[in-house]
Amino acid sequence: MNHCRLSGSFSVFRLLLPAVMLVVLAGCSSSMSRVETWQGNPAQAVNAATLRAPGEIRVTQVNGRSVGNFLMDDLALDYALLPGQNDVVFVYKTIWAKTTVVDNGESKVDIVESKPNLASFDAKAGTVYEFRFNKPTTRREAEREMKDFSAEIVSSAGQVATVSTNYVPSQALARTPIPGTAGVQATSVAAQGNALDTLKAVWANASDEEKKNFLRWAFE
Repeated sequence: MNHCRLSGSFSVFRLLLPAVMLVVLAGCSSSMSRVETWQGNPAQAVNAATLRAPGEIRVTQVNGRSVGNFLMDDLALDYALLPGQNDVVFVYKTIWAKTTVVDNGESKVDIVESKPNLASFDAKAGTVYEFRFNKPTTRREAEREMKDFSAEIVSSAGQVATVSTNYVPSQALARTPIPGTAGVQATSVAAQGNALDTLKAVWANASDEEKKNFLRWAFE
């Protein structure tokens, strides 16, 4: 009898899950389009800088804290940075359609990805930054350029804040850009972050096609 009640409850849960997710996602607003890269409520957050990353740039860490756990890749995202020194780890990924016939089940695209890069720079309060880099036009060109890939971090005024270099884990210590405080190491809990905020940030930046694919997955 208890087994029947549990089974019934599980069935109801499965039926309600898509509806709950729709309610959560429908409540998203443009104000949640930025991904916060800190923990807690630091006072400097009100004057946070913004780093805009296009879909082909995947930011994985900021100041030693993982920020890359999103439901979908290839999303253009804005990252809110506390004023001061910031260490941003990222990779550049390009996707190319295969020109040859592919076997059943084989991927129809080739992915050419750079090694992890580190961009260390002093973020100014309220300033908007973006990535600037060469974009290859062919897969062969991409494979050649990825060996020595680097990107500039440029302010909205056109000033180059830094040029990225190959990332060495010991090169960037986990820290927060608040003077006089200790760095915050990323943990499995911190990496997950706030699930609701993550959903909102992803949904706000997703294309119509990506939203359809996500909802289709949610209802399966």
